[in-house]
Amino acid sequence: MGRKKSPVSEGILKGEFFMSGDIACAEGALSAGCRFFAGYPITPATEIAERMAERMPQLGGVYIQMEDEIASMNAVLGASWGGLRAMTATSGPGFSLMMENLGLGIMTETPCVLVNVQRGGPSTGLPTLVGQGDMMQARWGTHGVYEIIALSPSSPQEFFDLTVRAFNLAEKYRIPVLVMADEVVGHMTERVVIPEEVPYFPRRKPNFPPGDYSSFQPGEDLIPPMANAGEGYHIHVTGLTHDERGYPVTDEITQERLVRRLVEKIRGYKKDIIILEEKGVEGAEVVVCSYGISARVGLWAVELARREGIKAGMLRLLTVWPFPQERIREVASKVKAFVVPEINYGQIALEVERSTGGRAEVIPISHMGGGLYEPEDILKAIRKAAR
Repeated sequence: MGRKKSPVSEGILKGEFFMSGDIACAEGALSAGCRFFAGYPITPATEIAERMAERMPQLGGVYIQMEDEIASMNAVLGASWGGLRAMTATSGPGFSLMMENLGLGIMTETPCVLVNVQRGGPSTGLPTLVGQGDMMQARWGTHGVYEIIALSPSSPQEFFDLTVRAFNLAEKYRIPVLVMADEVVGHMTERVVIPEEVPYFPRRKPNFPPGDYSSFQPGEDLIPPMANAGEGYHIHVTGLTHDERGYPVTDEITQERLVRRLVEKIRGYKKDIIILEEKGVEGAEVVVCSYGISARVGLWAVELARREGIKAGMLRLLTVWPFPQERIREVASKVKAFVVPEINYGQIALEVERSTGGRAEVIPISHMGGGLYEPEDILKAIRKAAR
């Protein structure tokens, strides 16, 4: 993704700070040009809303506390069509409520960012304690056939960086983008560096007269340019299956053409979207594959294993969706096993297992939530896999 100078800089923090992940997320959004936030307080994401409530007026932006998460997501979609970079933040129960309007955003190709600071569930579960049980919901939580982009930070610095990236991906591919954090990353406080400039991908506007514009007429890259409401272009937006003008056409042929394009505009650019971090993967016999806070614990387990002479490596998923199945399958042909620690009962482990195509063993390490693994728990699984 090309680095362009952001047109917004006045009032933006720059330099080194000691801040929590939630605050870093909010500052990342502001640095990326976010000027609209609609949300509803929910632990452990409330600090994002609180920070936005404080900072948005300072930057000429808009903060709205909505009556619930359903309305919050709807407001974000409307603000985006009005020309603003828009975001909301929530946790598990609120994420569930946002699913219907997430689907609306996918169908209407509305760029925006939805942050989920995960906690233990189901239901209200563990409001103040960590979980990672929403990863499959992120992929399949709304109905129908679609693709989604979801990023997963492992530190406050990455919470900042990936929030910036989320806004740029949202604009580039005209899609809601998810940032799937967790309570520990949201609440931990670390050094965060905010650079003088952040990458900035501007909204692609139509370069032809209003009379020639259709809201969903794609270019060769399958992504339509997007005019803002109020700029003189005729805009019609519906969640129904629609033609390039945005008008409902509910038949099989239109559905095939539209939905296939919505899927392929993401699948066709996976190399641009997916980012991974690999340490010691080449030459490894056992690879720990993880994301979020679980990956930080797993990295120390890998170090301990290497001190014992075990050839262990780490493959960390900064992008969880689209899933990097091609890279997993490539690595699977060279290793004995993958160890997959995550704070749920085995979600991404199943994706790793599917992607290996049976070429390597997959050992899930499940934790129901509320706390973190001990590195020794992961180390035991690495030892077992290396025998």
